[in-house]
Amino acid sequence: MSIEDDVALLERVPTLRLLGTASLRMLAIGSDQRDLGRGDVLFKAGDEADAGYVVQRGSFQILPADGSKHEITAGPGTLLGELALVVAMQRPSSAVALEYSSVIRIARSLFQRILESDPAAARRLRDEFAGRTSQITSDILMAGAKLST
Repeated sequence: MSIEDDVALLERVPTLRLLGTASLRMLAIGSDQRDLGRGDVLFKAGDEADAGYVVQRGSFQILPADGSKHEITAGPGTLLGELALVVAMQRPSSAVALEYSSVIRIARSLFQRILESDPAAARRLRDEFAGRTSQITSDILMAGAKLST
């Protein structure tokens, strides 16, 4: 894929779209592509997470570390490991290719350099995460209220 194709794919990812085209171009240029065959493991639960991955083609089964049946299938345009872009952490789940697949690997160090070079994009991303956190908090409080009645 060309850089323009990669930028177009990154623009489809809601979180990354907040960065703007210039920053997405830098991400596309600085990122790596990985190809995986059916059954290949992209990452395992418990691995140190130093990057996020955008699915270019194919699909991945996301398996929770707790072994629960809440499996998710992620296809093209999905960002896997979003929080790993901003904070050091361990992977909470595993991702296994269901078919021939490819991903764009975005290293945390690259992502952070882009945020440092574009304060407006960093603010937009901060505001998005704050809004999500507020919504999650509200949902938890509502669920707690329903359980206690």
